[in-house]
Amino acid sequence: MQKDMGEVSGEDDLYTKDGTVDYRNNPAKKAETGTWKACPFILGNECCERLAYYGMSTNLVLYFKKRLNQHSATASKNVSNWSGTCYITPLIGAFLADAYLGRYWTIACFSIIYVIGMTLLTLSASVPGLKPSSDPKEVQTAVCFVALYLIALGTGGIKPCVSSYGADQFDDADEVEKKHKSSFFNWFYFSINIGALIASSVLVWIQDNMGWGWGFGIPAVTMAIAVVSFFSGTRLYRNQKPGGSPLTRICQVVVASFRKFKVDVPGDKTSLYETTDAESAITGSRKLDHTKDLRFFDKAAVQTESDHMKGNIDQWRLCTVTQVEELKAIIRLLPIWATGIIFSAVYSQMSTMFVLQGASMDTHVGNSSFMIPPASLSIFDTLSVIFWVPIYDQLIVPISRKITGHKNGLTQLQRMGTGLFISIFAMVSAAILELFRLKYVKRHNYYELEQVPMSIFWQVPQYFLIGCAEVFTFIGQLEFFYDQAPDAMRSLCSALSLTTVALGNYLSSLLVTIVMNITTKNGKPGWIPDNLNYGHLDYFYYLLAVLSVLNLGAYLMIAKWYTYKRPVGTPR
Repeated sequence: MQKDMGEVSGEDDLYTKDGTVDYRNNPAKKAETGTWKACPFILGNECCERLAYYGMSTNLVLYFKKRLNQHSATASKNVSNWSGTCYITPLIGAFLADAYLGRYWTIACFSIIYVIGMTLLTLSASVPGLKPSSDPKEVQTAVCFVALYLIALGTGGIKPCVSSYGADQFDDADEVEKKHKSSFFNWFYFSINIGALIASSVLVWIQDNMGWGWGFGIPAVTMAIAVVSFFSGTRLYRNQKPGGSPLTRICQVVVASFRKFKVDVPGDKTSLYETTDAESAITGSRKLDHTKDLRFFDKAAVQTESDHMKGNIDQWRLCTVTQVEELKAIIRLLPIWATGIIFSAVYSQMSTMFVLQGASMDTHVGNSSFMIPPASLSIFDTLSVIFWVPIYDQLIVPISRKITGHKNGLTQLQRMGTGLFISIFAMVSAAILELFRLKYVKRHNYYELEQVPMSIFWQVPQYFLIGCAEVFTFIGQLEFFYDQAPDAMRSLCSALSLTTVALGNYLSSLLVTIVMNITTKNGKPGWIPDNLNYGHLDYFYYLLAVLSVLNLGAYLMIAKWYTYKRPVGTPR
């Protein structure tokens, strides 16, 4: 008898307990798949993909202006529309991954679309006939935009899946592996910024000095390397099975709850409907424990006599506790998700107001004649992330772990809140710099001077602070949305977290529009005029700082009442 028990226990230790399978669709063996041995292929894929993306997109507005002869406003709008699409398409890729294809095949298929788009973009910038002349033809512009939107579609299948797929390599039901999962998100974000660093320095220089054919060609080759890197690790990956349409399951719970509007929820949770099997009825998902909040939706799991009359259970009338808890988990995520929008609005200032502010300062490097492009100062944000990720992973986590007793040092909510707090100081730092710049302008009557003799490198602290805030908030957000998402909806929740970036950009644009409409009345120049020497950009930064303070207050209230999801049999 003891021998039999030992065999069962040994078999339990042999395979993962989170339902993952290997590339042959067999239960994944712990010793042969996943963990850090699978991650280099995924991190290499992400680093190369981000290098390709930023290498192609960073200078895109100049390509539109110089090669497609577009006006500044048109070029800027086209880049914004395309960038926005890149953060909306992840909803498509995520739905397909969770519902039908699984993360592996979604990444594989969309990566190939991405490579086709990059190749077409390279050809459109280098092949005679496709390459825009001094007066670009409509067909040349059309080919360029077809290529760009193929890339937008391709990135939509990669963005929401890669971080989740990397995290899938660590078993949630294993205490040791779960601890490593938190570290994975840090190094995942680190790899993104290594790619961005090379793109914003080397590739931008190549585009400006060696031509757009090379400038787009190198990212295309890099993306092809990313695909090879991803496929190379196939035998080592752990795969979550797709669980069918998550939207259908959500709708079923809502409909069943309203159908049983008048039914009372019993006090004993064990009387609620759940499958008797050890596994959940949802493919690729573990069972979830019942939680006490949002009790209205528990009505969907209340069993009545009519539910069992026809033999087969109608899922639009009766849902499992796990299915109900899936919906609850999504609803609980939404307020936390909403607080990320203000942070993304602050983050978006790096590519807008910080650049305008820098352009009105002295861009010379030291006493040399070399002038740094104002947009290139974003490299200090990237360097800040690269600096802070190892510090956080190797220093802050072990120290805070001793203080808090939490396995990750800080909880995901504490980590995100810390980033929101730091972002306030980024805006205050930018505002104080602008205040001093305007005082300098007034003292020396430099109003008509295009570049005030004040070094652009005074902007470094605000970039560095945003980079630090990213390490806490964006990485914390990645981990939180993966961890708190239902197993069969993880890609969808990762895509949801990405939409805060798009909404943050839209909010920033809305704020600029409102501020300019109010402050330009009676012939005044407003806060953000073309000549910033006559404006008050510092007031705009202070506005964002105040909104960030209010956002942090709302976040703390939401985080205090947040209920973590509880998979059955998972270590806390």
